[in-house]
Amino acid sequence: MSDLRLVMSTVGSARQAKELGRQLVEEGLAACVTLLPGCVSVYRWEEEMQEEPECLLLIKTLDERLDDLEIRLGQLHPYELPEFLALEPAAVSDGYLGWVQAACRKTS
Repeated sequence: MSDLRLVMSTVGSARQAKELGRQLVEEGLAACVTLLPGCVSVYRWEEEMQEEPECLLLIKTLDERLDDLEIRLGQLHPYELPEFLALEPAAVSDGYLGWVQAACRKTS
């Protein structure tokens, strides 16, 4: 097992996703954020069914950065309750893991 984590979150547009992803990478909270526009989410919110177009963010980070990432995502995110779902990959190449570790090093 490694300390790499894949965090999923959604926003309402590709523009919002790009801005959010850029900020997280610039702050060293993510090594890479992959944007998958064209999603549609169906969910219940405040007792009403919703169906909204969204853009999925796949955020590559480290376990040690999860708490800071969750806090910052909450500060930057346009939603009242942002999705924050962290997954632990079953496998990751040594080279890719090394790159993520270097990109996500704490600056303070």
